[in-house]
Amino acid sequence: MKKWLWFGWIVVSLGLAGYYGYSFFQSENKQNLLIGDASYGHYQIELACSACHTEAFGGQESIQKACVGCHAEELEAAHDSHPKKKFTDPRNADLLAVLDARYCVSCHTEHQQEQTHPMGLTLPKDYCFHCHQDIGEDRESHKNLAFDSCASAGCHNYHDNRALYEDFLLENHQGAWVNALARITSPNAAAKLAPERIPAAQPDFPQQVAQHPDIHSEWSASSHAEAGVSCGGCHSDATTQAWVEKPGIEQCQTCHLNEANSYKAGKHGMRLAQSLSAISPVESHLPFKEQALSQHQGCNSCHGAHKTDTQFAAAQACLGCHNDQHSLAFETSPHGKLLSQAIAGVFPVEQAVTCATCHMPREEKTLMGHKVIQVNHNQNDNLRPNEKMIRPVCMQCHNLSFAIDALADPALIDNNFNGKPSQHIPSIDWARRREAK
Repeated sequence: MKKWLWFGWIVVSLGLAGYYGYSFFQSENKQNLLIGDASYGHYQIELACSACHTEAFGGQESIQKACVGCHAEELEAAHDSHPKKKFTDPRNADLLAVLDARYCVSCHTEHQQEQTHPMGLTLPKDYCFHCHQDIGEDRESHKNLAFDSCASAGCHNYHDNRALYEDFLLENHQGAWVNALARITSPNAAAKLAPERIPAAQPDFPQQVAQHPDIHSEWSASSHAEAGVSCGGCHSDATTQAWVEKPGIEQCQTCHLNEANSYKAGKHGMRLAQSLSAISPVESHLPFKEQALSQHQGCNSCHGAHKTDTQFAAAQACLGCHNDQHSLAFETSPHGKLLSQAIAGVFPVEQAVTCATCHMPREEKTLMGHKVIQVNHNQNDNLRPNEKMIRPVCMQCHNLSFAIDALADPALIDNNFNGKPSQHIPSIDWARRREAK
């Protein structure tokens, strides 16, 4: 009898331990297990531990796979100037003894806020110096430069040198500081895929239509109605066809998959990619307007649910939440004034500059054999380091020299480029002098 009582006690204990253990790991209590706060780039998903720690004892190799799993496409697009294969070359064995650059975590160590830069990365200041200390001795132009100024002076980018390598500097050093006619959209924007004309959709779910005539009126004038997408196209479950009161990104991505994927790769939607609840501004480290703090992010945060207004989504939606100096200065900046003039009809809207112009640039892609223009909804894609913005954004209107100087001027960024850069970055000058020798 005692034996069975003892066995029963063990079973009950294990069951309770499993239940409470499961509850602990499935709740916000996992916060207590963190060895330190995650960086600003990853804090949103710090409770999705398996996003990075794919194996309990996988070590560096396991975490490296996780890094590449999220960032491989970005590095490939950037033509990564420091790929892993460069450091597996036996000729660089002496460099690996100092800094093992085969692994992302050698420089980007998580859960160490004391080493995290304002831009959100955990990054040692002397990472260039370990391998390139001879540059300061061999190049006249680089003598007496601070060891940690390689990236901060608007010259070098460890992973992405598409705009700042010497040949590009030499090819693009001339030109007026602003184009006579600047067009932000691709020059082939007119080639946007024009689908076959679809008869306007007829509303389904008549009971819902009768209850909300104002919503039906908005939908009737929208691009969804014009494209043949009725109420059920968004408001019904694909399996049961039951009415869905508040459709989420799952419904949106049935038609807008590319936009949804890029959205989930950025700060606005990255939690959704890990099956976590959507973030709201109150959970962010950045300043936001009080009335927006509790608003959960999703497609409808910027795009009206029933009304097509891309102009609102491109600027006013951003300014309705963001409360930092850069955002607050937009409307009175040269960029903001261009938008106001375009809205007033002074010139075509294609020549206006919005928040999305710079932070969600249009990209030309080929789909089904047609060239189309799509918006990259990952607003973080060209934000850090900001030199990634030079080629696809800044140089659509400005010359290379101005773009480099402007992006290296924190005060100018804060006032949303209201004025000229306060100092000149000499990288183009150095490249031209080297060419002349």
